[in-house]
Amino acid sequence: MVIDEKLRWMGFWMLDALKGRPVRKYYDQISEGWKKGTSIRETEEKIQSLIAHAVKTTEFYKKYPETISLTDLPVVNKDTFREHYEEFLSSVYKDAPDNRVMCTSGSTGTPLRMIQNKDKINHNTAAGIFLGAVVGYYIGMKEAFIRVWVNNVKKSKFRLIQENLIMMDSSRMDDEALGQMVDTIIKKKVKCLVGYSSALGELSRYIEEHSVDGSKFSVEAIIPISETMPEPVRRKMQSQFCCPVQAWYSNEENGIMGVQNQKNEGYRIDTESYYYEILKMDSDEPAEPGELGRIVITDLYNYVFPILRYDNGDTAVAQRWEEDGRYKLYLGALYGRRSDLIYNCKGRAVTPYIITNNLWDVKGVKQYRFIQEDVKKYTLWLNGDPAQMDQEEIVGRIRPYLGEEAEITVELVDEIPVLASGKRKYIENRCEKYQTRKGFCG
Repeated sequence: MVIDEKLRWMGFWMLDALKGRPVRKYYDQISEGWKKGTSIRETEEKIQSLIAHAVKTTEFYKKYPETISLTDLPVVNKDTFREHYEEFLSSVYKDAPDNRVMCTSGSTGTPLRMIQNKDKINHNTAAGIFLGAVVGYYIGMKEAFIRVWVNNVKKSKFRLIQENLIMMDSSRMDDEALGQMVDTIIKKKVKCLVGYSSALGELSRYIEEHSVDGSKFSVEAIIPISETMPEPVRRKMQSQFCCPVQAWYSNEENGIMGVQNQKNEGYRIDTESYYYEILKMDSDEPAEPGELGRIVITDLYNYVFPILRYDNGDTAVAQRWEEDGRYKLYLGALYGRRSDLIYNCKGRAVTPYIITNNLWDVKGVKQYRFIQEDVKKYTLWLNGDPAQMDQEEIVGRIRPYLGEEAEITVELVDEIPVLASGKRKYIENRCEKYQTRKGFCG
């Protein structure tokens, strides 16, 4: 780190020390859990304390006994939170002056306002600092954040200076805008790039097509967020910037919950902050080891809006390591949103990676979206150079995963719009049969 970066790093921790080390305390806790594993006993105690608090102070949980086990509580989702918002608020914490409100993007529905108490905020800060360091980002490093900067998330000039941050708007991703981003990254000597995976992918494409000299970059860490980055794009960016590319697993309502492994597409979860269950796709029973299931989260530190057994809409295959009363949790395959799952002709869920990984290196393809229309009918939207795109080759790459009887239609389009949040949807399932599988919440 250069001098101004070191000063910011040291200054942050000095200020935290003056406040009684509220962030450092959690930083050390997360660090120890990451190295040794999280105490199973302490996790169980945290869960029961949160349940007792929720029963005593919220309308939603007041009908349950304080000693009820977690698995006997209902699984909830965003719709539950929206419909019963006031009932989830803790009477003890809801009017605290140091609470903050986070708002989801609403890219898959109505935005959700999530309130967090001060202790949860401190814990999120500690987790962000630690998981940033895991991928090579430290407080004070020059950071460029690529996202849609709407008014409720824009930062003041003072905050930008304080955080050494550059806001890059992904609402425009044409070559002119991408060229300006590249120039800024080089001239401002940006050390860390954070952004939507699709926006980073567009940046990578621009760098390749315009033969940008990678030696001019100062980037030391790239962190994709919000969407799954196809592995070929990840490898390409690592080569272009000569630095690790590791995604955070995060959302607005909880925070940064895990980080992608450096050598594969799996993730390690911060088990000091969150307790994960992986439940079956069509019931609230635990998924079998190695079985694809729904991610259900218990946030151990939000006491103003207790989040117990929250089905966040994502799916994964989990691997749990246990030894000497401690455990670590890995998501060996993170499939993303259930609404992004596609099924082969036999009705088996297949990873979206079969589409993303097979299309990113096809010559002439600029943008795409793969849509499941019916049980055996699929549509592929392609935006790019028709003269270069070999449609027969593209369909040939995908068909083996879906089944020989799959009916795959290719449609050439001029533009594939991003969502209102600025994220780009690569996979979409419109098949009526599978709609009920998207929102199961017992």
